[in-house]
Amino acid sequence: MVTPPRPVPAPAAAAPARGPGRLALIDALRGGALAAMALYHLAWDLGFLRLTPENVALAPAGRGAAHAIAGSFLLLVGASLVLAQGGGLAQGRGLAWRPFLARLARIAGAAALISLATRFAFPDSWIFFGILHAIALSSVLALPALRAPLPLVGLGAAAILAARPLLAWSGAAPPVLDAPLLLFLGLGRGVPTTNDYVPLVPWFGLVLAGVLAGRLALPRLAGMRLLAWRPRGPGGRLLAAAGRHSLAVYLVHQPLLLGLLAGLAALTGPHPRAGQAQFLREYRANCTAAGGGAPACRLAARCLLADLRREGLWQAAERGAFSPGDRARALVLSQACYREAGGP
Repeated sequence: MVTPPRPVPAPAAAAPARGPGRLALIDALRGGALAAMALYHLAWDLGFLRLTPENVALAPAGRGAAHAIAGSFLLLVGASLVLAQGGGLAQGRGLAWRPFLARLARIAGAAALISLATRFAFPDSWIFFGILHAIALSSVLALPALRAPLPLVGLGAAAILAARPLLAWSGAAPPVLDAPLLLFLGLGRGVPTTNDYVPLVPWFGLVLAGVLAGRLALPRLAGMRLLAWRPRGPGGRLLAAAGRHSLAVYLVHQPLLLGLLAGLAALTGPHPRAGQAQFLREYRANCTAAGGGAPACRLAARCLLADLRREGLWQAAERGAFSPGDRARALVLSQACYREAGGP
């Protein structure tokens, strides 16, 4: 997420340049989110390469973790924008445009590179508006919120976060919002097939929430010891360093993980139970949809799995590479298993 994962988490690359406005605490928080993102990608890679029985990253808990990680990065994008323009720590300094534009160019360039690479590697699920695309556009769209009245910023964040559920509830979403050129908005009725989809709705709402939190909190932190905090242990220093170079870590870590695990998969082969749980679920769903009873379908699914293994057909079934003869044999086995399970 093979069903693509959504969304794929990425770094809050809109941090300010090093200098008086930079907080080691923000870097460490961003580094912690990077570590969580790497663990999520590790789980996804293991499942994608069939080194685990199931891809836990695509389970409901895995998807929830992915959303939480992505949300933490986008909140930090908003807070980092406040830091970049002083945020009460250096009143009246304004936004440092040259570092902001240079950083924006790096993020947008990396987003374009990812789109190009995935267009060739995964033509059916390429990334046209992922996390980096969202960070780049949101960093520009959030600039007015740095000076707008705080209630207006909060209202904007709430409205964007609630927009999709309200449209779904009212049934007012026009079909034009499903047009390919408008999918980046996130207001369409469907979800496109892509390996990373982070549309403006609802995710830009979290960027605005980060701006709001930063503007409320940072002036109150002035003079507090928290601003002078520096990581002392090796773990904290490593997280802070990763947070300072979050875009580079994001771009490098996944190809590195995938390459190492692909080598491991070539040596070990797939997990013995890889794909079994998904096969059993799909068989039960198809069986009950065809009118079979749930208990009989459950027993027939287990029976058929055992028979496919015994007949040497499981690997072909798992890959979807049945020959016409294999398919006929599997159908006979399926019918026999269903009859044995008590079906008609």
